Amino acid sequence: MLIINVKDNESIEKALKRYRRKYQRVGVLKEVRHRREFTKPSVQRRHEVLKAVYKTKRLEEMEGEA
Repeated sequence: MLIINVKDNESIEKALKRYRRKYQRVGVLKEVRHRREFTKPSVQRRHEVLKAVYKTKRLEEMEGEA
């Protein structure tokens, strides 16, 4: 559970903004989506490898343009 201490003379909007930033930084939503369904370790590894390949291709393309 996230706790945000509202300071004196602080508007509700600012406190909500701080809460949303903290919520996003902690990664609560990402964790919930991850726990929604089980992914086999082999599938997860394959996904990570494909992501790494994609990143390296993008890097090479960007270096070729510059």
